[in-house]
Amino acid sequence: MFKRIVRADGSVLLLVPKKETQAITFEVLYKVGSRQESLSNNGVSHFVEHLMFKGTQKRPNTIDISKELDGIGADYNAFTGKEHTGYYITADASHLSLAMDMLSDMLRESKFDAKEMDRERGVIIEEINMYEDNPSFYIEEIFEDLLFQGSTLGKPIAGPRSVIKSISRQSLYNYYKKNYFNGNAVIGVAGNFSEAKLQTLLNKYFPVGKKQARNKIKKVARFVQTQPQIKLVNRNLEQVQLMLGFRSMPSTDKRFMALQVLGNILGGTMSSRLFLQIRERMGLCYFIRAEVGGYEDASSFAIHSGLNRDKIFEALEAIKAELDLIKNNGITADELQKAKDNIRGRMILRLESPTSYLNFLAAQELWNQKIKDQQNTLAELEKITVQQINTLAKEVIDWNKSNLAIIGPFESSNKFLKILKS
Repeated sequence: MFKRIVRADGSVLLLVPKKETQAITFEVLYKVGSRQESLSNNGVSHFVEHLMFKGTQKRPNTIDISKELDGIGADYNAFTGKEHTGYYITADASHLSLAMDMLSDMLRESKFDAKEMDRERGVIIEEINMYEDNPSFYIEEIFEDLLFQGSTLGKPIAGPRSVIKSISRQSLYNYYKKNYFNGNAVIGVAGNFSEAKLQTLLNKYFPVGKKQARNKIKKVARFVQTQPQIKLVNRNLEQVQLMLGFRSMPSTDKRFMALQVLGNILGGTMSSRLFLQIRERMGLCYFIRAEVGGYEDASSFAIHSGLNRDKIFEALEAIKAELDLIKNNGITADELQKAKDNIRGRMILRLESPTSYLNFLAAQELWNQKIKDQQNTLAELEKITVQQINTLAKEVIDWNKSNLAIIGPFESSNKFLKILKS
């Protein structure tokens, strides 16, 4: 159960009431992320997110913000993606007014203090270092850079160090003013609340402004790829990180859920095809999974694994063989039903949380989709057929359009390329 309200300024309010809880989540999301950036300001969305916690006139510094929220035992944070930036506070439901006051103050009155900004440059660079020093995280950035190279989706969220070191206060502030406006916001409330009281607080802390349309994405151009692409990051690791995959349809496409089912059958569980073959039977890896990454106008379908460095070529051949098997021979009705049951069960458990349900709805809203609730989504899942999955596998698994990213002790891509072309 949810309610969607479009306000006069274009902002959208999503309400997920749940009276049996004593908690409340208040969040604000803006349709702005790394894909709205240029090469010269890549990383600015994430930088602005950090600066929202650095003090306002009412709460002059980070400590003032954190002490007030820690004092009520709140869970609070923010996140930046390629397509949106979000801020949330989860607390005892009696503190809804404080949560709304806090986010309003941070998002509307942050100081953009030059000294704090310069200090934060070092923090963000250390965050970049942290991700790059963790190969299982860093491989995902390398893979998407390869997959979407030259497009708005190909840029890293945190940006390059050179931009973080040099971007000016004025550039950051101008970007903030350009994108943090009411019509570009989705405001979400989940948990135990009175709608009448909420509307009163909303008018106080987030008053209706002038009407403006939400940001539109610059859609990625059609990719023309006629042979496999490989990107190697040479590091002396015992466990090699590998991502192998393909571009596919937008997350708004009706077939996107079928793509998730295909991923589940291949590598979504400990009884999936890849897990049983590559780990259990062949002992070549610790983990292996299929990952489906969705964006408004494109998606990725990838196999991600941590593999034995001495058996990397054997493992790649085995992974390719499993993908060819499902492409050429298809799936069974039993596999399809098990995948549906697994996805259904996971979704029901995940969306038991009002906050998770709110984010499930907000993602659809930010993609400009007509929002489907849990019941309608599960009904759509049940309609997927064996034939749809088999047709999709033949379409997506095209080795001339394959992309392989590897972090490990390798300098030449020749042998990897030979396997993909075989």
